[in-house]
Amino acid sequence: MSSPPLASGPDGTDALRPLLDTVLDALDTGRRARGGPLPAGGPEAVTAQVRAAVGDILPAHGDPDTLRTLVHTLAAGTADPADPLCAAHLHCPPLAVATAADLAASALNPSLDSWDQAPAASALETLATHALAAEVYGHQPPGAPPDALVTTGGTESNQLALLLAREAHGGTLRLVHGANAHHSLPRAAWLLGLPDPVVLPTPTGRLDPDTLDTALTTHQGPLLVAATAGTTDAGLIDPLPEIAARCAAHGARLHIDAAYGGGLLFSDRHRPLLTGLDTAHTVTLDLHKLGWQPVAAGLLAVRDPADLTPLHQRADYLNADDDTDAGLPDLLGRSLRTTRRPDILKIAATLRTLGRDGLGALVDQVHTHAQHLADLVDAHPHLTLHTRPTLTTVLFRPTHATDDTVAAVRRRLLTDGRAVLGRARLDGRLWLKATLLNPHTRPDDLAALLHMVEGNTPR
Repeated sequence: MSSPPLASGPDGTDALRPLLDTVLDALDTGRRARGGPLPAGGPEAVTAQVRAAVGDILPAHGDPDTLRTLVHTLAAGTADPADPLCAAHLHCPPLAVATAADLAASALNPSLDSWDQAPAASALETLATHALAAEVYGHQPPGAPPDALVTTGGTESNQLALLLAREAHGGTLRLVHGANAHHSLPRAAWLLGLPDPVVLPTPTGRLDPDTLDTALTTHQGPLLVAATAGTTDAGLIDPLPEIAARCAAHGARLHIDAAYGGGLLFSDRHRPLLTGLDTAHTVTLDLHKLGWQPVAAGLLAVRDPADLTPLHQRADYLNADDDTDAGLPDLLGRSLRTTRRPDILKIAATLRTLGRDGLGALVDQVHTHAQHLADLVDAHPHLTLHTRPTLTTVLFRPTHATDDTVAAVRRRLLTDGRAVLGRARLDGRLWLKATLLNPHTRPDDLAALLHMVEGNTPR
């Protein structure tokens, strides 16, 4: 029996080419079988379809048609973020150029835990992360330019930010954040063995600088304040300059979670919403949101690269001292992970293919969609808008409906596979949440989304 072909090497492209045709055909047949943004029938129906299609996942003898079967089954049973009616979460449709670059990364399979496994990828990562750090902090003097680490997303970036802050303060630290902060921040404090965070109320959805000032006056010891540029529930941005001023006055360290809002850096029109971002010691970015990357594509930007010193580790088989002294780059201090795929390739391909103006145009488009949807809700006689959107999240609900009815409308649309909306509880009420990240969405799609909500709401 001959060995199965490899994806790289002298025969790799010839081996991949027919498989790509199989995958593309199966993606298309699966999409047509699904027929909408989500498979119909709910969890039990989808599970039954997967079991029927797959059968024995580890048979005694292999099935050469498995790739086609599995890709078709996955496509038929996916939530498709490229469908304009799939608008629940911060789950973007990836750009074709980024997805193609990701295929190349998978085929070549370099690992960024040592230079001799990923020579070009390590150089590319340095170029791209320095460029993105400069977008956050501006171009600093050449002595100690800002840096950025590639992560799996906002959760890992936030955890890294807390770790670096803890080490910068000698191993002791207390986190201060608003109730609007992402759940990964208090979770990171727990994982790192830090004291329970100080959680400040955010009745307006944003962290109030005066409330923060009182907390910083009350609580002693090294403090890390975490502000948010793009809340998950409503897409709101904390008043960053005012928060930075309070932190500076009290000697507190500042981290800004811009996993959602960081993409505004590419837009000349919307970048001013991030004024004050450059005052943070660390900033979380997440380009599989407003960057249109396949998962995963997170970053942690660091103003002072000296803060990364605690991450430095030695493993003789990866970064021996004599190799480092001889000029081989040391990559172990670039991540908490060891084996690490070159996610930077798809990011770099996107940055260079679209440029700042191309990415900025995408950001502007989805913001326009959000404003248009808000206009439609405002004008609708049976729907209520929560507030005008700051980013691309629009919260609304059927007027006079109970929370139970709002929840039931959402689940009915999910079960029917007709539309995918999220949910958010604010101001003591449950709201439907549309998160618009698809630049190809049309005004008619938004009108259809509201029509479905109204048609499934009993009156």
